[in-house]
Amino acid sequence: MRLAHLSARLTTPAALVGSVALSLTAAPAAAAPAAAVDAHATQRQPADRALPRSAAAASFHATGARAVGAVGDAATYTVQSGDTLWAIARAHGTSVAALQEANGLGTATLIRPGQVLALPGALAAASPANPAPAPAPAATTTTHTIAAGDTLWAVARAHGTTVAALLAANGLADGAIIYPGQTLTIPTAAPAAASAPAAATPADPAAAPTVVLDAEQQESARLIIRVGRSLGVSDRGIAIALATAMVESWLRNLDWGDRDSLGLFQQRPSTGWGTEAEVRDPARAAAAFFGGPADPNGTRTRGLLDIAGWEAMEFGAAAQAVQISAYPERYAPWEPQAYAWLAALG
Repeated sequence: MRLAHLSARLTTPAALVGSVALSLTAAPAAAAPAAAVDAHATQRQPADRALPRSAAAASFHATGARAVGAVGDAATYTVQSGDTLWAIARAHGTSVAALQEANGLGTATLIRPGQVLALPGALAAASPANPAPAPAPAATTTTHTIAAGDTLWAVARAHGTTVAALLAANGLADGAIIYPGQTLTIPTAAPAAASAPAAATPADPAAAPTVVLDAEQQESARLIIRVGRSLGVSDRGIAIALATAMVESWLRNLDWGDRDSLGLFQQRPSTGWGTEAEVRDPARAAAAFFGGPADPNGTRTRGLLDIAGWEAMEFGAAAQAVQISAYPERYAPWEPQAYAWLAALG
C-alpha cells in the first residue's frame, strides 16, 4: 500500500466511544543520559522530560489565571477549551482526586468546555484526604536549573534523592511538567513522611502520577489508531504503538528531541527514518513505526510488523524491538492505559 493511499484513508476521525477512561497511570520516565545506543536507536524521550513553553507544553498551561466564580460557599470554575483536570487542579491549589470527588467525576469522565466544576482546593489548600506536598526543609539550599531534556527522575537521581522528595521540596503535584530554565530546590534528604510506600524506580508503575489526555494527545492517539486500522494491524500492535508514542513524545508531534530525534515516535533522520519533514508527518511516522509491506521507508528501517514473532513478545519487549531504547523498561507500564485509549478512541 502506497503512503498516498494511506493518507487518503485517514481523513475521518474515529468516533469517541462512550467515556472510557482516558485517565492513566504513567510510568515515571527516566532521562536518557548521553550514553551510546544502537545505531538504529531513535533515542527515547521520557514522558516527564522538560518541554519548551512555546510548543508542546502550551496545552498544559492553557488554564492560566482565569476567573473563578462562586455559588453559595463553593468556589467554581468554568471549563475552557483545552483544559485538563490536572491543569485546573494545579492552577487552583488542589489535586485531581479532590476535584473528581468534589464533582462526582470518575476516572472515565471527560470534561467539556462550558462545564462548571466545584473547586475544593480553592477553599482550602489541603484536606485530610488530599494533603498538599510538604515544603522543603528550611536548611535545604541546593538548587538545580532545568536544562532541555531533563526529567524529574534524572534530577532526583543525580542529586541522590527521590522524585517524591523533589516534588515535596518544590510544592509540585504528581504529573507536574518541568521547563528549561526552571529552578528546583534539591532536598538534602528525602523526608520520611513524604516517601512512597515503595521506592520509585523507572519501571515502578505504582509510583507514577495520574494525568488526563488533553485534546492534542487525543488527536495524536486517534491518528495512530487510524493508521494502524488502515494497515490491518491488530489491537495489540496498535496498543504497542500508542504506548511507544506516549513514552517517546508524550503523544505530541515534537519539533525537538535528543540529537536529531523528532516527531511522535522520536524517529531520527540520521538513522534512515526519513527527512526531518517526513518524521514530523504524524501519519507517515506511524506507518514507519508499524512497518510491513506499506512501510514508507522500505527496508531502510524495521517496523513492528517486520519483527519476527513480535505478537508473542512481551508488550514492552515488542516496543523495544522497534525503538532500541536505552531504557526499555519504560514501555510495559503503559499497556493497560494504551488499551483503554484504544477502546475510547478507536
